[in-house]
Amino acid sequence: RRPPLLLLPAMKLSLLLSATAVSALYSPAPIGASSVARVAADVSMMAKAAPKKAAAKKGVKGNIGKRGVSSKVSGSTFLDVTGKAYVEVDSFVPQYDEIGVLPPLGRWDPLKIREQGPERYRRFVEMEIKHGRLAMAAFLGVITTYSGARFPGYLSTAENIKFSDIPGGAIASWAALPTSAWFQIVLFISFCEVYLLKQDPDKEAGNVVPEGWLWARYPDGYDVWLGDGSTKQVGEEELILGRTWKLNAERNNGRAAMMGITGMLIHEALTGNPVFPIGETL
Repeated sequence: RRPPLLLLPAMKLSLLLSATAVSALYSPAPIGASSVARVAADVSMMAKAAPKKAAAKKGVKGNIGKRGVSSKVSGSTFLDVTGKAYVEVDSFVPQYDEIGVLPPLGRWDPLKIREQGPERYRRFVEMEIKHGRLAMAAFLGVITTYSGARFPGYLSTAENIKFSDIPGGAIASWAALPTSAWFQIVLFISFCEVYLLKQDPDKEAGNVVPEGWLWARYPDGYDVWLGDGSTKQVGEEELILGRTWKLNAERNNGRAAMMGITGMLIHEALTGNPVFPIGETL
């Protein structure tokens, strides 16, 4: 183990004094006071210089440590042809490769349902189409009945309720209908869901028409009669009036109708008028 720095001058001084004492015993000429003073001055200078050297080393180590932990970030800045900072352009082009996936949103799936498997995704597509169709019927029903159009006759002869007695609002009509009438409506819709219009997994989502029926969900091709008396054959993938165009229109109209009937329910619950602020009657 090396002795501390400050002890070295003291050790040298003791050795020199020992050597001086031995020389005095064996030498006839005594050592002068000037020699002893010079040795003491040298030892004193060494003792004073040692701390300065250590402090210099310590300072160097400290500077290196600061550079090692520096958080300054250096990077390159690129300029465009105008001299301004270059901005990276997003070159992503959305793919509208599916019915209902349309601009400007494209495929909007914040819940990541598509990533949960094709079966679950198809189930949500089927529910969107069914809810959209029911919402379109409900929206038109409120507009029609609230404008004053009614079926003639009695809705319920047992309770003496006419169609003209039913209010036009969705919430008001639900409250005015007898319980037996609502039971009939729920029973009919359930029959259509599980039997009459049941979704076939082998067919595309929304195609619930049984085989052999005259009505078809947008056939692959049909003729359009033009104003000059001629006809035009419209194919399946034609942009206007084609099958793809009509399927997209059905999906968008269903989405708009779901928003519309929801707004009507909220307006009627707050103001009593489903078409607020138009007025009490259309």
